[in-house]
Amino acid sequence: MSPWPTYPALQWLAVVEHELLLFAAIWFALFAIDEMAVDLAWLRLRLTGKLRTPRLSHPCNAELNGLAVVLVPAWLESRVIGPMVRHTLQSWPQRNFRLYVGCYRNDLATISVLVALAPDPRLRVIIHDRDGPTTKADCLNRIYRAICEDERRSAQRVRALILHDAEDMVHPAALTLMDRALDQADFVQLPVRPEPQRASPWIAGHYCDEFAEAHARDMVVRHHIGAALPSAGAGCAFSRRAIDRILIARSSTEPFAAECLTEDYECGLLVHQTGGRSAFLRVRDSSGALVATREFFPADLVASVRQKTRWVHGIAFQGWDRLGWKCAPGDIWMRLRDRRGPLVALVLAAAYLLIMLWPVVVLAKAAGLAVPVDDGPLLSGLLAFNLASLIWRLMMRALFTGREYGPAEAVRAVFRFPVGNIIAVLAARRAITAYVRVLAGGVLRWEHTVHHVHVSQAAKLDADPQQRPLPVAA
Repeated sequence: MSPWPTYPALQWLAVVEHELLLFAAIWFALFAIDEMAVDLAWLRLRLTGKLRTPRLSHPCNAELNGLAVVLVPAWLESRVIGPMVRHTLQSWPQRNFRLYVGCYRNDLATISVLVALAPDPRLRVIIHDRDGPTTKADCLNRIYRAICEDERRSAQRVRALILHDAEDMVHPAALTLMDRALDQADFVQLPVRPEPQRASPWIAGHYCDEFAEAHARDMVVRHHIGAALPSAGAGCAFSRRAIDRILIARSSTEPFAAECLTEDYECGLLVHQTGGRSAFLRVRDSSGALVATREFFPADLVASVRQKTRWVHGIAFQGWDRLGWKCAPGDIWMRLRDRRGPLVALVLAAAYLLIMLWPVVVLAKAAGLAVPVDDGPLLSGLLAFNLASLIWRLMMRALFTGREYGPAEAVRAVFRFPVGNIIAVLAARRAITAYVRVLAGGVLRWEHTVHHVHVSQAAKLDADPQQRPLPVAA
């Protein structure tokens, strides 16, 4: 005889729904406890006065304590690299500053834009001797080799290496603030501020919610508990001594791992792992605006899923393989949070499957075609706890979004919550597929995000929509 009970199909569906509900409820409760632990740590810091955000009383553009170089990798960035370079050179007038832009020999459009820029002795354009696209890390390594060559020629050693992307808009005070912070730290990260896009309030808007919470809560808590800080790849500065230690740890002449999809995240953790000190710098200028790197994030579903696929693959899978778990308890906690993306996506997928099964099971029970499965006190308690924690989570998300973007965006943040979940599920599925393909001997693929408009152009384009560029294929 079969060990399995014999149920009608609809009764089996009711049993499956119950088991999925229990599975999702347990994991959602664990995730909620984790998030609440971070919330409590943040609230404790807030109530004890340790989270006061300094405000600059005057412009902060003093000369630097040493030579600072900004590394900007660029592949198919002809639409944004010109405004980015012009704005950066204008915002940072310091003489002891150099802007290195790395592009590829087969990207003539980007090269043409850079050649047409007004000459500035602080700008260096580096042409990669390989066809693009390679990985971002590979392009950064080419820029780094050029920096080392310039150091040998000038006999002047670089003090700070700063990472930025071609779509970034820097804050005028950021360079001096990072330079001063490197007096006590080896790695400094400024907040990243995604800019709202009227044409994409849901897809682009969900980045506003996630970064507002991550860079006002998560990174602040990591900083105060002494855990390693990941680099966002934009608005972050490494001291030269930190880079030298990373080179030794890698037994390499190149600081960035060309085979890594999230080389910036990895380098941030390596600073701490090699004995350096990291700092998250949250400051507001005299007008109250956050000193942050501003940029437009993907505005359509396909581009957003591709970008987050790269993040999940690099942080969750490659991070596990490359960095492991040999670290302090606080770091283990934070690495668990960083790498839980695929598991969260699995639980979310189960939850959305439940949403589809629920009306079928309800109708089957109402028609007498299925017998209700008893929830029991454990499941009932978990459901009540998860409902309360969801309300709390939405309130916190709205709080952080509202502080940075205003009350209208705070309300939208509540309704954008499922949008982020759906993108996370789709990205995790693609990341798992890509990771398995690499394990089977496949080639690691870099999926580049094409940018169409720089933040500094936004006001002009809003005033004259005829000047808005047409989309190009990624």
